[in-house]
Parts: sequence; structure tokens; C-alpha cells
Amino acid sequence: MKSEKCCAESVLRQKSYAFAIRIVKMVRFLRDSQQEFVLSKQVLRSGTAVGALVRESEFAQSPADFVTKLSVALKECNETDYWLNLLHDTGYVGDEAFESMAADCKEIIAMLVASVKTIKRNTAKPSL
Repeated sequence: MKSEKCCAESVLRQKSYAFAIRIVKMVRFLRDSQQEFVLSKQVLRSGTAVGALVRESEFAQSPADFVTKLSVALKECNETDYWLNLLHDTGYVGDEAFESMAADCKEIIAMLVASVKTIKRNTAKPSL
């Protein structure tokens, strides 16, 4: 039987994994077609870390560990948004690809924010 936390996070898990796949394919394009290696390495690291941290959170040792993993995933996703914007603004990524990737990134950010807020609210200690 799956835990409630795991089921609630399955959409986030799927979306962050699909996003990582898109990041890998974009980086392959940047390296093969654009001969861009520095920025692509940064977006590859941060963009794939999001899904890895979401997966790690599934086996968190405590609610606090769960929040920590998702909070770090949120930071990585925000960093990925920065690199996507930089790649777009410097002409390495076109408008259509950027808009699609940025929309996915922002959706994952929103999901992570909501997840962190929910778990914090549900695990808050009652005041005396």
C-alpha cells in the first residue's frame, strides 16, 4: 500500500522526471548544434537535480527531511529558471522552446511551493 505522501507527490514526480528528460535533450542540442558547453552544463545539473531530489524525498527519514529535500528541489528549479532565461536572452534557445521549458519550470516551482507549504502546515506543532 502506497503512503498518502507518495501518491500526492506522483504528479510532481512525473512532471519533474519529464522535465529532466527535456533538459537533457536541450543540452544535447546546445552541445551538438550550438557548441555551447558552459551554460549547458549548469542547466543540466540544476534541471536534472529537481527530479532527483523529488525522488529522494519519497524516502525521507522524517517530515523535516521531506521538507528539506523539496526545498532544495525548489532552489534547483529556481536556478534552472535563471539558466533558461540566460540561454534564451543570449540567443542559444529560441522563443518557442524557451516559453515551453519556462512554463514547465514555473509549473514545477508552483507544485514544489504548494507541497512544502502543505507539509509544513500539516506537521506544525500546536502552540500551547
